[in-house]
Amino acid sequence: MSILIKGGTLVTMNPKREIVSEDILIEGDKISQMGNINADRVEQVINARGMLVIPGLIQSHVHLCQTLFRGMANDLELLDWLNLRIFPLESAHDEDSLYYSALLGCAELLRGGTTSIIDMATVNFTDSVFAAADRAGIRYLGGKCMMDHGAKGALTLVEDTSSSIQQSLDLFQRWDGSANGRLRYAFCPRFVPSCSHELLKEIQTLSTLYEVPVHTHASENKAEIELVESERGKRNIVYLDQLGLCNERLILAHCIHLSAEEKRILAASSSNVAHCPSSNLKLASGIAPIPELLSLGVNASLGADGAPCNDNLSMFMEMRLAALIQKPLHGATSMPAQKVFEMATLGGARAMGMENELGSLQIGKKADIAVIDLNKWHTWPTQGADIYGQLVYQVQSQDVYCTIVDGHLRMLARELLTIPEREVKEKSAESWGRVCQRVGLR
Repeated sequence: MSILIKGGTLVTMNPKREIVSEDILIEGDKISQMGNINADRVEQVINARGMLVIPGLIQSHVHLCQTLFRGMANDLELLDWLNLRIFPLESAHDEDSLYYSALLGCAELLRGGTTSIIDMATVNFTDSVFAAADRAGIRYLGGKCMMDHGAKGALTLVEDTSSSIQQSLDLFQRWDGSANGRLRYAFCPRFVPSCSHELLKEIQTLSTLYEVPVHTHASENKAEIELVESERGKRNIVYLDQLGLCNERLILAHCIHLSAEEKRILAASSSNVAHCPSSNLKLASGIAPIPELLSLGVNASLGADGAPCNDNLSMFMEMRLAALIQKPLHGATSMPAQKVFEMATLGGARAMGMENELGSLQIGKKADIAVIDLNKWHTWPTQGADIYGQLVYQVQSQDVYCTIVDGHLRMLARELLTIPEREVKEKSAESWGRVCQRVGLR
């Protein structure tokens, strides 16, 4: 299919960070031309006059399995949040409830201009998450959550080490590279307290053998760090590095409480940090030292985390908070809007290992694009405005007019084209009822 986006302002994020008024032509799954383009023989024309055309936003830490639990785990710190609420709720999922939880999350993400995610599913029924991502048309990197240790609130989630590894390998074989490469697999050990040394060591071996990313959590909460030190004798990042996991394939969510040694390890190993400011604030976890990590050369990206520790999956909210929360600590210029927008695009592309294909509007790159309507009260007037500032401080998810993934329209004029709203709302409500009944909440 060919799509021409005509008359918009392109926020290219190319090496020169050019912002230009040009048309953009999509042929197949790639951007084929940029400039003044004739609309003859183009199958679909999108009038983007007065709108911004941006690279699709990339969220590098999401839990689609938790979308169903929005609003069900408020006012708790991390370990209580997990043990008292999230682990029991995740263990109550069935195949359909997980499918509609994931599809509901994909709908919200696509409506907000997010075209790619790095996800962590729950322990069971991970095929349902991949099936939902396939149907929705979002770009997906993720996999089965792996847990073979601890997790006192999740006895039904704790699994045998060998079966956890085998199920992950089976899922990798089924899904990695499917949907024209749009769906890719990652090994997803939950975090050190819920994974044995044996499991983490085997993940490192398999990640190296198959060149598969590893997506996990680290150094999110002080009590979590104390638990890791008491059990493993080392801090999170030091321990993961000694296992051989710290490298360019590692995606670490949070990284709030880091020692100087851990910061040096992250920089030297080219590990990726997924910053989740809303989640970190809601769970009272703290504020990650992102300006310092960036100054050390660490690749940092952004994610919303799961709905129960955020209540929104909006990248625009995450960008705004990522910029604002650092300023009282490090000064007004500590997180410029352009740098934050880079985290939401190129930073996420690097975390996915796809910086040569995603994150900027350039000929030959994948056609993952969002179109933003600025004709709103909260974005007016537009004359003379700093465009990066508009995107980070003003724009909201509801301002996304069009979302394109892999050269296919997923939303146009605010109407989702791959996800039926009525079905998802009805089925997710039914699923919520079943899950709540299983955990005794109704």
